[in-house]
Order: sequence, then C-alpha cells, then structure tokens
Amino acid sequence: MSKQFDVVVIGAGPGGYIAAIRAAQLGFSVACVDAWENEKGGPAPGGTCTNVGCIPSKALLQSSEHYEHAGHAFKDHGIDVSGLSLNLPQMLKRKEGVVKQNNDGILYLFKKNKVTFFHGRAAFAGAATAEGYPLTITGPGADSISGKHIIVATGSNARALPGAPFDEKLILSNTGALAADAVPKKLGVIGAGVIGLEMGSVWRRLGSEVTVLEGLPVFLGAVDEQVAKEALKQFTKQGLSINLGCKISKVTPGKNDVTVEYENSKGEATTAVFDRLIVSIGRTPNTDGLAADKAGLALDERGFVAVDDHCKTNLPNVWAIGDVVRGPMLAHKAEEEGVAVAETIAGQHGHTNFNTIPWVIYTSPEIAWVGRTEQQLKADGVAYKAGSFPFLANGRARALGDTTGFVKFLADAVTDEILGVHIIGPMASELISEAVVAMEFKASAEDIARICHAHPSLSEATKEAALAIDKRTLNF
Repeated sequence: MSKQFDVVVIGAGPGGYIAAIRAAQLGFSVACVDAWENEKGGPAPGGTCTNVGCIPSKALLQSSEHYEHAGHAFKDHGIDVSGLSLNLPQMLKRKEGVVKQNNDGILYLFKKNKVTFFHGRAAFAGAATAEGYPLTITGPGADSISGKHIIVATGSNARALPGAPFDEKLILSNTGALAADAVPKKLGVIGAGVIGLEMGSVWRRLGSEVTVLEGLPVFLGAVDEQVAKEALKQFTKQGLSINLGCKISKVTPGKNDVTVEYENSKGEATTAVFDRLIVSIGRTPNTDGLAADKAGLALDERGFVAVDDHCKTNLPNVWAIGDVVRGPMLAHKAEEEGVAVAETIAGQHGHTNFNTIPWVIYTSPEIAWVGRTEQQLKADGVAYKAGSFPFLANGRARALGDTTGFVKFLADAVTDEILGVHIIGPMASELISEAVVAMEFKASAEDIARICHAHPSLSEATKEAALAIDKRTLNF
C-alpha cells in the first residue's frame, strides 16, 4: 500500500518548497518530491534557482564585482592594491558553498515543518482513485505514494539553439556558464536577456572579451525605453559588445572553440569565433517525464501545464505553479503562486497579483521595475505624468561612488495613482520593494513624496522621483 498524503508537491524549487511548507503550516500532511542532486549524489532541493540560477549567479556577480572594484574603484577610495590576482577555483568554491547553504536550509525547513521529502523523480501512475492521485517515484528515494491534492512545480529547462545542443563545455546553458573552469579569452553570448547580461557581466569583469548577439532590433524591449537606453550606454561603456538584430544561421563547435555564423542588423553575413558560447534564448517547461497523459493532465501546445487564474488544471485537485505555467518565469512569482494554491486548498482566498510582480536584472548598474512602462502606457492611450531623479544628485550614491542611473515614476494624470516605477542604478533590487508596496495599496505619487525617507539614503531618490511628478524636486 502506497504512502498517502493530503498534498504532494512535485518539485522543490522556489514555488514547490514554499507551497509544501505553507500547506504543512495549514495542517495538511505534505510530501515534496525532487530529483536535484549534489556532486555526491545527495539531495539538493531548491530547483534551478538555487542550484544553477538565481543564487549561484548572484554569488558570482558579487565576487566578480569585488574583483573589479579591487582592480579599479578602490584607488579612488585611497585603497592601493598591488599584486591583484584571480583565484577562480576559490571563487567557484565559494559559490558552491552558498548553494549548499541554501540546499541545507530547505531540508531543514522541511524537517521543521514536518514535510516528508522524497529524493527522486515523481510521475503520475494513473488517474485519481479513492486515495487520491497515484505517483511513482524513481531514483534514490524510489517509492509509491498518493496525494489527494497534487501541486506540479517542475520548473523549466534552458532552450537550446536548433542543431547546437548544450555540451556545457563549449556551448553553455546557465549551468555551464556558472561553472567554467577558466576565464575564456573570447566569450560569445546569444541572447541579451537577464541571464545573458548577468553572465556576460561576470566573465567580462574577470577578463573575458564579451560579444552579445541579440535577435531583437531593440535592447531590453520589455524594459522602459529610457532605462533600456541608459543600460545600453553603461554596458557598452563597460566593454560589453552588444549587437542587435542578429539572425543566427549556424553554430559549429570545434575542438577548443565555437564558430557562430550570423546575419547582422545590416543583413551582412558575419562569422565570429569564441572560446566559449553562452546560449540564453529562453526556457521551456519541464514536463517531460511527468507522465501527464496517464492522469489526463492537459498541456498546451508549448508543453506548459494549462491552468486558470487560480493555478487550477483541468483535473480536480491538481494544481500547477511557477515556470511550468503561464506568466513570467520568476522565482518570486512561483513562490507567491505556491502560497496562493496552498491557501486555496485550505479554503482560503489565495491570490497572485501579476501587476505588482517586480523584475530585476542584477547587473551593474542594477535594473528593477514594477508596473507598466512608458511605452505601454502610450500604446494603451493612458494619460500619465512622468517624473525622474538621477542618482548623480543623491548624497548616498556619491558617498558610495556609484551615481549611475535614475529612478522614474509614472502616475495617472488624473488620479495620481502610481502606474509604474523604473530604476537603474545602485541597489535597484532593494529600492523597488517600496514601489511594490505602494502599488499594492493603490498609492499615489504624492503619498511617496510626502513620506519621510532617511538621509542620506538611496531611497531619497525614490521620494525625489515622486516629487518630480509635480516638477518639485528638492535636490535637482
């Protein structure tokens, strides 16, 4: 007889482990199944985010930024560094240590909240029975279990170029980009999205000559145009060679390099040879191996699990969250959906507001935004007011030695309700939270302008940008 649970979560990424913990807090018997393993074959919960995504990339971004500061910016602070050298193995070791801390932390949280963890891959074994949906677990923790409610949180995989599969040695996904054992002299990056820009920034700081090839004719098309324009200027100034409107025709791996043939924005046939190539052209839902057909779980034409606004699938008591369903592929979006589903199962009113999900690109300068962009408001015919404030006029930014960028507010022209906030500059990832809170409470720009902000702080730029809506900044 299989082990029975009220809720079984398939996947222990940000959405899955959070859903499992919240369901357990609500009094359900909960199991979570996850197949990720560490180099010793042990469990490594946390999904792509913890193992080969958000967490290790931030660790390398921080380390590489320290290295760049030591080589350049420290001198301005009166700190002379001689004999600076890169210890890449130690940098990677630190990154792995950070990952392990997060893996272990999730296992601790499971134990604390009495979530039963199974190390393996779960698949549907058939349609629902009186005991719930039967699941088969293969791998180290092979078993048979069933759940009255199933939450699918299997995440996503990197999308490869046709005819150029990832080997993680020459052609790299995010996984290989985080683990290169040497700094490539020439690094190619296909795709100027979040992963491409972050990984390109890491290896540029460490000494690579980085060329970014982007298929779209515009840079960061989802970002506010004013912010994107500033970002392109800063990244180019740093040394990233960003090429827009490129059409990749062929990628050929050699013994020690990769040849990329493409058509540039002028329609000219171009060939480039790189020591390593990072391909970052999006991600695909991870539904292979789920045996969705055995339970009758509906997938859409792209392989995503089909869900409604409340993450319900076509099957009773089967839910899906995170990268495996519609919406932005963001860890915090998955977490919010996980909590919402657990609370909905408990009869509460779980909800995820897509309009106030923040976005962040952890480059330097950081880029963060929430709500609509100026181009979206124009396209929708919304009457709005805009106000911005540069970090150049912010005392804390001057003291930090990082005055790049600005904060920009967009507010309804009649009601003054905040419609969008866009930041490029130091600690944008932290500053955006104030805007998220404000928008959740339907705040006006005047509300932020009237709130006292600590001095000196970067957050004063947020207040000043709100003041700029009425053209009454105090420090610019």
